[in-house]
This record gives sequence, C-alpha cells and structure tokens, in this order.
Amino acid sequence: MKTRAVRLYGVNDLRTEEFELPEIKDDEILAKVVSDSICMSSHKAALQGAGHKRVPDNVAENPIILGHEFCGELVQVGAKWQDKFKAGDRFSIQPAINYKGTLAAPGYSYHNIGGGATYVIIPNEVMEMDCLLPYKGEAFYWGSLSEPMSCIVGAFHANYHTTPGSYVHKMGTVEGGNMAILAGAGPMGLGAVDYAIHGGRAPKLLVVTDVDDARLERAASLITVEDARENGVDLRYVNTGKMEDPAAYLREMTGGKGYDDVFVFAPVKPVVEQGDAILGRDGCLNFFAGPTNTAFSAMFNFYNVHYGATHIVGTSGGNTDDMKESIALMEQGKVNPSCMITHVGGLNADAETTLNLPNIPGGKKLIYTHIDLPLTAIADFGKAAKEGGEHAELFRDLDEICRRNNELWCPEAEERLLREVKD
Repeated sequence: MKTRAVRLYGVNDLRTEEFELPEIKDDEILAKVVSDSICMSSHKAALQGAGHKRVPDNVAENPIILGHEFCGELVQVGAKWQDKFKAGDRFSIQPAINYKGTLAAPGYSYHNIGGGATYVIIPNEVMEMDCLLPYKGEAFYWGSLSEPMSCIVGAFHANYHTTPGSYVHKMGTVEGGNMAILAGAGPMGLGAVDYAIHGGRAPKLLVVTDVDDARLERAASLITVEDARENGVDLRYVNTGKMEDPAAYLREMTGGKGYDDVFVFAPVKPVVEQGDAILGRDGCLNFFAGPTNTAFSAMFNFYNVHYGATHIVGTSGGNTDDMKESIALMEQGKVNPSCMITHVGGLNADAETTLNLPNIPGGKKLIYTHIDLPLTAIADFGKAAKEGGEHAELFRDLDEICRRNNELWCPEAEERLLREVKD
C-alpha cells in the first residue's frame, strides 16, 4: 500500500512524499486517514525538529509523519485485534499513549503513522493502551476535533475545590456556580463555552470576555444567550477592552461574591491578573493558554491564597477518558466543535500551513488528506469560486452550504468535499 504523507526530517524541514508502507504485522492495523486538524503542537515539533521531546533523535534518517488530530477508517486489521476491530470502522486516536512511560506519540514519533497522510499503520501499542477509539459520529472532522476538544474537557475536570476542615479536593468545576472564560471568543474558548453549557455540569452564571466586538458578536451568534438560558445558564458576553477597571465590573456581575472557576485562554499577563482579581473564596483559576515564552509570569494575590483559599491549575491536553467523553458528546449532538474551524485545505497545503501556523489568522486549519486543495478560509469560499480554476464549482457549493450553516464548516460541507475526492 502506497501512502502520501507530510514527513518531518529536521528543523523546519517538512516534505510531502509518497512511499510504500510495509505489510502489516499480526498486531498492527492499516488505516485510511480522512481528516486531520493542524495543532500548534505540530508547528512546535516542526520548529524544533529532533530537539522536541517527542521527536526521535534520528529523524533525519528515519522521518516521522506529522499530525495527531486525525480521523478515518480502518482498512485491514491484524489477527490479534480482529475480535475488537473490523475493516470499515471509523476511528480517532488519543496520541498521548504513554506506552511504557515513553513520550512517543503518533504524529510526533512514528515513521508510519501520523495525521498528515493518506494511509497509516497503527502500531500495537496504540491498541494496547486503549487509545484507538471507535467513532460513530456524523462527520470525520468531528473525530479530528475530539482531541482538541478533549483538552477542554480535561481542563474542566482538572479544576478543584475544597471544603473547610477537609483535605480532600473535590475535582471539577462548580455546578450551578459562577464561571468566567477570559479571552474566550476564539476557537478553543468557544469550545469551552459550548462544553460549559452542554457538558452536564453547567454553571449558573457564565461570563465570556474578549477585547474585540466582532469576535464577541460572532461568538454570540454561534452560542446564543437564548440557548444557554434554555440550559439553565445565564450567559453574558463582555468586552473588557475599554474598561478602566474590568475586574471590578466582572465582580459586580456576581454581586461581589466573585467566581468559582476562571479559565484564562490567552497567555497575557493582564488577563491572568484579571482572572486572579475576580476569584471568589475557594476560586480556581485554570491557566489554559500555553505560552511560548519560557519565562512568562504574572502576579498572583497570595493574601487571597492564604485567607481565601484561591488556587491555580494548568493543563496541557486531555487523557483518553476525556477524549472518549468528547466523542460521546459529539455523537449525541450535545456539543458541536464546528466553530473551531476557520480554514480548509488538502494535503498539498499541510506542510506550508504547519510551518506558518502562527502567521495565519483564525482558528483551526482542517486538512482532508485525499485531495489537493489550497488552504482557504471559509469566509473566502465565495471569492475562490469567482476566481475560477479547477475547484471553482466545489468552492461555490461549499460557500452556499456554509452560508446556510451560519458560516460554519458542517457535515454537509464535508460530504460535498468528499464527493469531489471520490469523483
């Protein structure tokens, strides 16, 4: 079986190549990748090459396939796993397999598996660690987004609270409490808002802040105040950009009590300090945003730590149970991660997109590996159709479909694109 894949050879050295996959062993599985969303972690791996903790030292001689947010179909199942999996099953993968304590992971460490490929061989350890996850959702891209969505789920589970006189932590956010998601109008922030409302442990008050009116208006159109109210949540979108004292304003919204759970979605010092300032007693601040500056720091009120039991946590990804929960919520139609996606492209666009990811505005970049398609913003589908070219008709259809779906990528759009692949 030949595969076409984006392979990492070293620092900023990504090559899209075709090569022959070996015959699978009895404990391996051959799979077809359909969709892969590009993560900033992949950009960091490309930036660091062999210096990345998950990338092998010999990557120059034995390149790895990049990409770890992928979904597809099983093609051929080795004898060892035929009682659990069968050809045609849809799947997603938890890349943090933690096999025998190593950091090796699909999309970072393996020669024959990664999301930026047409076909891959899933190694035995993925199944051994229960990280090959069945997926029965409507669209492949939901399966790709189950990994970033699991990071949000994991963050909500990582928050904790205490009871006076007890040293046992109560894990998770406060149901029926006050929650704030700061800098929350971006793709991952919107995923967090969706999960907060529909994940089964909703707060009573949910405040989402940003400093850009356009982003807040878009967020409010995607996850509406009315929908939140139907789920028992008082949802409020707030622009703190022009306020003299945003912390005081946000505290006032709680009647002075403060917030039980605060999530910070931007590695910005004033935002972190704002989050600290609005914590109520026993409030938990979750620093979700991963900074690139290794010396990043911010002030934290330790008087409140001592007398008000405020505390801080940070998470960097979700575990397998978080990913299973994400998949289940998508399959049940309770959460819809479509608002994370702003660009769509084919495998030919994968390498360049990964290398330039920080310079491309918007949210998630979604790659369909069996088509060559320039990376294109959903908002520019109509423009691409007017410009003509090989995919003009496809872009025209996608533009019409996405316009009917609140300018979002959707299962109908994916179906239309995959029909192009089939044709």
